[in-house]
Amino acid sequence: MPPRSLTLRTVSVDVLTASYRICGTLEVTSTGLTGVINDATSGFMELRQATMARIHMPDKLVKEIPLLRLVKSRIHMVCLDRRRDIGPQALARGGFARIQKYHVEITDPIYEYQGVLEWAGRFDFSTVMVEGTREFVPLYDARIRAVMLPNVKIKPPALLFNRKLVDTLSISKQS
Repeated sequence: MPPRSLTLRTVSVDVLTASYRICGTLEVTSTGLTGVINDATSGFMELRQATMARIHMPDKLVKEIPLLRLVKSRIHMVCLDRRRDIGPQALARGGFARIQKYHVEITDPIYEYQGVLEWAGRFDFSTVMVEGTREFVPLYDARIRAVMLPNVKIKPPALLFNRKLVDTLSISKQS
């Protein structure tokens, strides 16, 4: 019996690196963006119909690229227009336990951001930051600001942040 082909769908993403804001589309399976970006068998991902702008000049397009390959470890976060594009909630949250919502504030060398972290059970900083195999963690109702460029503000309904690039993570309140 031949292998089953994967059903792919296209998701619009906004990728933030240290220097660029890159918009494009990404092909995902039923696991959504979480499955693609946390796939440990590949250190890169491919965006189609990508446009690039420098962080400090977001209105000036640097280039358009039909196929752009990005190194995942250098991505600070991937923003989405729709929460459901993150993927199945069980995969995004890492389990089926009762979910708590924590309002968090996060910093990394380039960005300050805040939003709602949905976590199974009691919040444990070390678990969020180092345990498990996923490198990118979902955050909802986010607000992002570039540290050195306070005019750069982004408000995505959902994003996945690179926990390896985080400097600080603090709880501002619990829902």
